[in-house]
Amino acid sequence: MSTLLKIRDIRLEGRSDEQWNPIINGVDLTLQKGEVLGLIGESGAGKSTLGLAAMGFTRDGVRISSGSVEFDGIDLVNASAAVKRGLLGKRIAYVAQSAAASFNPAHRIIEQHYEGPTQHGVMSKADSIADGVELYGKLRLPNPDEIGFRYPHQVSGGQLQRAMTAMAMACRPDLIIFDEPTTALDVTTQIEVLASIREIVEEYDTAAIYITHDLAVVAQMADQIKVLLKGDEVETADTRTMLAAPTQEYTKSLWAVRSFERPTKPAVNTGAVPVVSVRNVDAAYGTVPVLHDVSFDIHEGRTVAVVGESGSGKSTTARCITGLLPPKAGEIAFDGNVLPADYRKRDKSQLRQAQMIYQMADTALNPRMSIGNIISRPVQFYTGLTGKALRARVDSLLDQIELEPTQYYNRLPSELSGGQKQRIGIARALAAEPKFIICDEVTSALDQLVAEGILRLLAKLQDELKLSYMFITHDLATVRAIADEVVVMKDGRVVEQGEKKAMFTPPHHAYTDLLLSSVPEMDPDWLTNLLQERGVDNIGDAAVDKM
Repeated sequence: MSTLLKIRDIRLEGRSDEQWNPIINGVDLTLQKGEVLGLIGESGAGKSTLGLAAMGFTRDGVRISSGSVEFDGIDLVNASAAVKRGLLGKRIAYVAQSAAASFNPAHRIIEQHYEGPTQHGVMSKADSIADGVELYGKLRLPNPDEIGFRYPHQVSGGQLQRAMTAMAMACRPDLIIFDEPTTALDVTTQIEVLASIREIVEEYDTAAIYITHDLAVVAQMADQIKVLLKGDEVETADTRTMLAAPTQEYTKSLWAVRSFERPTKPAVNTGAVPVVSVRNVDAAYGTVPVLHDVSFDIHEGRTVAVVGESGSGKSTTARCITGLLPPKAGEIAFDGNVLPADYRKRDKSQLRQAQMIYQMADTALNPRMSIGNIISRPVQFYTGLTGKALRARVDSLLDQIELEPTQYYNRLPSELSGGQKQRIGIARALAAEPKFIICDEVTSALDQLVAEGILRLLAKLQDELKLSYMFITHDLATVRAIADEVVVMKDGRVVEQGEKKAMFTPPHHAYTDLLLSSVPEMDPDWLTNLLQERGVDNIGDAAVDKM
């Protein structure tokens, strides 16, 4: 194999408070044609910054201060804008973490697919459309002849992530940067995406940098692994060696399983009135039914984890509870009292009792508003506080989420890390002083260490404020850590529910067993073996039978 990418002593800095601060501190990287390098490390390690630097690109406020980036003999640090434009999208491609935030919502998927090949003169529009359909088929997207002519919001997250991979492959690049491409996907969809990525990279002998905080995922994808910590390289080795015998203490700590798990709570007293009761709910989007006779209860001070693959109805159930999607049948009760189906018919006291924390803090916070204003708005709306009393309440909320008020009140969301943004989302939910909070995949976009901090914070707040949580998640490690009860959903129906201990003890419902068996393991052969066990001859046929 010949060397495709060579990075030597690369140093990057970020501008803050009128001065430049180090982000990457002299990292080396070598990538051969057809090789996959896994970049891992906690939030702030510099993974994404290094991945972008491998393209000769930096975000606003970041600069390459020294070192070299050589792609196939081309000096990307000193290359002209015209040279870079000729490479990016054609020979070097990028797959972002959030496909939903990366696609233009005003244009069909296929229109965004053929833009690169036509602009770079690789093929005509007609040929690019035909090639896109072929790539959709290779990536096992449903209805490949038709799916590209939908808008981004008309497909699932896993499908959109694969469409983005197809778009990255449109010009048959030599190098692809995958930046957390499966972070927000459920475990069964993740298998499809991982298998599809692996097959298409192998077929076209494409080199790749795979950025992730999920060690089990990188074990399935990478030939070698590089560990970063606060901009420094900790160690690099081939994947099997790294998994079997990491040499550095920091790497060993990453290998450790998440330690946090809440103590088991006593069973609910018979006859206790639930804080939230979902009773025989049916729901539809237009004429398409999506929920079928869904029922479960959430009691005071308890966490009910709702799990299932993409499209199972988890978030739709949350929309019904909040009144954003009125049910077609059934009802939602709060403290035993039936709520109006439509949120617009609920009074302020009913609205305040059910709040949400969203999955993607990046898109859930107004980028133009300061942190103080973001939290102040719901405080003022629900309590009527103004002036010094309002500021005192906001400061108190910042203290509750363990952020110093004087340091964070006037900051913008762009000045916060992912974990800090999620804490602001928690404070905004607490501003209404609710009894019940829906946590919608609140740790899925965070690395293991930051996610554990968020889970510990939520547990502490639950104990202090006697909160009830509906925890929507695809991460079964999170379920083990925080849940009291588990509801498993598939195709808009509840297929199994019960106390956490019982749910994780065999025998399981067939679908629950599928979810449990789909959680990646720290074994480089896990994905290949799993596909073989499920009778998948070709890696790309990983759109497994969902039972």
